[in-house]
Amino acid sequence: MNQNEKRLFLIERLLKEQPRYAKMQIPVSVDEQKKLLRALMNVRMPGTIDDEFIRVQDEYLLQVNAEKGVVTPSDMEEIQPDIYIWKGDITRLKVGAIVNAANSGMTGCYQPCHNCIDNCIHTYAGIQLRLKCAKIMDEQGYGEPAGQAKITMSYNLPCDYVIHTVGPIVQGKLTEEHEDLLESCYRSCLTIADENGVESIAFCCISTGVFMFPNERAAEIAVKTIKEYKEKTGSSIKVIFNVFKDLDEEIYRELLR
Repeated sequence: MNQNEKRLFLIERLLKEQPRYAKMQIPVSVDEQKKLLRALMNVRMPGTIDDEFIRVQDEYLLQVNAEKGVVTPSDMEEIQPDIYIWKGDITRLKVGAIVNAANSGMTGCYQPCHNCIDNCIHTYAGIQLRLKCAKIMDEQGYGEPAGQAKITMSYNLPCDYVIHTVGPIVQGKLTEEHEDLLESCYRSCLTIADENGVESIAFCCISTGVFMFPNERAAEIAVKTIKEYKEKTGSSIKVIFNVFKDLDEEIYRELLR
């Protein structure tokens, strides 16, 4: 099968899983088909599926991810020793681990085609990631507390691992507890990365955006925590600050000048 045939196969299989979608017309446009496939993957609850679906999905996503272009630390600007800034799509990064800003459910974003990092990572990793996260949560027996971290394989992403952390949600005034929890997110991610032999880690801007942590203060905590961790532990892990907005890039450049 070529990519078009694989995409249609995946859409048809996912539609058949959901009786309410049985009469849905598959659009002719390639772009609309891509949106539909992503939406169906986003709303699908964690659950097993047959090996043929997984094989076709993996072949399809590996090509999609390759076409987006893979980026390595050698393609980035090293601002300080072992510290980099890179602006763009975190799912393109071929590094040891990328950090996912997760919610307490830990199974990804269920809003169709939402442009958050959690949604993007789960979309381009494949449905196995949601299933694995659900298994971890079932075994844990409670929602993931803020400030901790879990690690999974990356499945179809170019990175080796995905590290999932739940940042604090700021509603109203920023408090010392919010700051301590955000610091714990960075420290927990670094610790679990080192425990798993990860040589490079890309951090998104944890807790900013819809979690409402002020961007500048969040960046200050990130830089301070990472530098302190590396000094105290002697860790040689390479750290990439992955930003998506011009504002965040400017903040990190100012802090690391």
